[in-house]
Amino acid sequence: MVRINPSILAADFVNMQRDLEAIATADFVHVDVMDNHFVPNLTFGPQMVERIQAVSPIPLDVHLMIDRVDSYGLGYAELGCASVTFHAEASDDPVSLARAIRARGARCGLAIKPATPVEPYLELLDEFDQFLVMTVEPGFGGQSFIESVMPKLDALRATAKHMKSAIWLQVDGGITLDTIELASSHGADTFVAGSSVFNGGDPETAIAALRAQTQHSH
Repeated sequence: MVRINPSILAADFVNMQRDLEAIATADFVHVDVMDNHFVPNLTFGPQMVERIQAVSPIPLDVHLMIDRVDSYGLGYAELGCASVTFHAEASDDPVSLARAIRARGARCGLAIKPATPVEPYLELLDEFDQFLVMTVEPGFGGQSFIESVMPKLDALRATAKHMKSAIWLQVDGGITLDTIELASSHGADTFVAGSSVFNGGDPETAIAALRAQTQHSH
């Protein structure tokens, strides 16, 4: 099962509702929450996420790029977001936070930056519903895909298979028709795409093309 989650970081913020409706054929809308501390950019907070959720035709896949996520992360599950992903680097106790988020009825994801090793988290896969391997440095859209993180996906896919885990493996950053095929071949099944969905003029066609492209790698 392939999931395409367009990132509204690439949408027109003034015409957010229009752009949300334009991606109704996607699986989730990816919402990047940035605090200007964990990453050098500032985007949305809880109030904006709540409004996006109120008008979005598809569920929200929230990606928290914030410091002190142990204090603030649960609030996004309490808003009713379908999926809440936080960074391993920002949490002192990722397992406790994940359990709290899941207890609120949300799916929970763990994210790692390109330089963060995946090995310490492999034995924890059962605590999460999704694992996000960043394929760019988090903070800004429009960056180039970092191919050197692909072995992390291989390790995650092998471990998930061994553990009989149904965890989703997500990639975020620089996802295009070229790179989605590569990431899919390494085991990713959930793809965040921003520029490649919104910058071509027809998001629905772009979503369908990305979805079709993943079939080539299998």
